[in-house]
Amino acid sequence: MSTTAEPSPRPSQAAPRIRVLIADDQALIRRGMAMLLDAAPDIEVVGQAADGVEAVELARRLLPDVVLMDLHMPRKGGVLATREISAALPHTRVMVLTTFDRDDLVFDAVRAGAQAYLLKDASEEEVLDTVRAVQRGESRLTPQIARKVMDQFRLLADRVAQEPSAPPLPDARAGTQPAATELPPASVDATKPLTEREAAVLDLIAKGYGNRQIATALNLAEGTAKNHVSRIMQKLHANTRTELAVRVLAKKD
Repeated sequence: MSTTAEPSPRPSQAAPRIRVLIADDQALIRRGMAMLLDAAPDIEVVGQAADGVEAVELARRLLPDVVLMDLHMPRKGGVLATREISAALPHTRVMVLTTFDRDDLVFDAVRAGAQAYLLKDASEEEVLDTVRAVQRGESRLTPQIARKVMDQFRLLADRVAQEPSAPPLPDARAGTQPAATELPPASVDATKPLTEREAAVLDLIAKGYGNRQIATALNLAEGTAKNHVSRIMQKLHANTRTELAVRVLAKKD
């Protein structure tokens, strides 16, 4: 009597590790960060770049989940490299790790698309936690950095408020055709405050929610959630979701 052996159960697949690219012009820093990150069971260092040019090239080739980006590097600085990576690789998130906390550098990095900004005196646990948070789509800024960014936003808001309002669009009835750049009827009035729904969406953005998660949480269509995010960004003169998150963090600080 022959018996058929039962197939052995499949081993459960572990979650994929977070793939990280390190960009720093100091070899000692790169090696130290690589040792720290590789020691974590859920993180894997897939590449190291010595300057901004290498960072962009390796990011395009390796498609990491997270890039640890220094700001002052030869050939191409971290801000420009962050802007290029964020524009070309929407699924790759940039986390700034630098010794510099100058206001202009902080603001430029956030506007370029950085999801997090840490100083190199951060603890090892803080670095690891931030890598994981950034990979999940969350924004992380230390309190002192958040305050610097908010100061820049306030200056920007003051300048915008002082600018003269745009002239009215030509009246077609007077025989003048509207310009090709005429705003569509659904354009946003940036002078109006956030609606109750937009405020709820902004709160979820600050918690790191993506459009799909926002839609689920507020019982909306994903396209509607995306439209809310776009309107909030226009009203608050923000270029990235990180900027929006900073506003909420600063209000709660």
